[in-house]
Amino acid sequence: MKKLLLSLVAMVAATTLSAQKMLVLYYSETGTTKTVAQELQKQLGADIEAIECVKPYTGNFQETMQRGQREMQSGQTPELKPLKKKIADYDIIFLGYPIWFSNYAMPIATLVKEQDFAGKKVVPFCSFGSGGLNTSTDALKKALPKAQIQAGYGVRTARVAAAAKELDRFLKENGYKKGTVTKLPDYSAQKPVTEKEKAIFDAACSSYQFPLGTPSSVGKRSTPDGTDYKFTVKSRGMNGEESTSIIYVTVGKAADAKPEFTQVVR
Repeated sequence: MKKLLLSLVAMVAATTLSAQKMLVLYYSETGTTKTVAQELQKQLGADIEAIECVKPYTGNFQETMQRGQREMQSGQTPELKPLKKKIADYDIIFLGYPIWFSNYAMPIATLVKEQDFAGKKVVPFCSFGSGGLNTSTDALKKALPKAQIQAGYGVRTARVAAAAKELDRFLKENGYKKGTVTKLPDYSAQKPVTEKEKAIFDAACSSYQFPLGTPSSVGKRSTPDGTDYKFTVKSRGMNGEESTSIIYVTVGKAADAKPEFTQVVR
């Protein structure tokens, strides 16, 4: 009887999943978010469309950031080309963007003002230098109060090669893709950082272009792929005030595996 019930639940879930229309809608500046979007489309079999600006951001990184900052300060968002797809035709929108100034890129600010996402499930996905998934998701919840903003996926630009495997887990865990994955264990309780753990943190973070702070405590977990670390980090901002962030680091099982930090949560 139990096996029959589980089979029926699986059949209902599969039917519900196949009945939902999905759209991968994204803005990409350098191509990283496009890579993630195309992988999503491949794994989901969803429709896909790129968001395009009437006046593209064609400058270098510094010029793009300067323009973005001017737009943020003035509240004047970039004009977008009309979408070919209709959001009204879809149940789930995977909305992708790079992180600018800890938030979604400015073309998304235009999109959420102009398009009606009411009643839609919106799944954020983003690429970033250090982090921003949590802050941009919170911003989407404020900008789209009538939409159902779901847990999202983010990847550092330096780690985009890991996106395919991580997306497979993310999509299955959240019911967007058929299949099951073994649940990852929780992190252990935070404990003072040892010299060995400090060396792992430094190996993962010291080459980043901006200082990320000093780890004060750490929790960890073993996974099929290696060991993950959750560091609590103290740092000082430009105003001199102390702040606390969480920095996640992963180390593969191979003997020569190099520690990588996966994201900063501020």
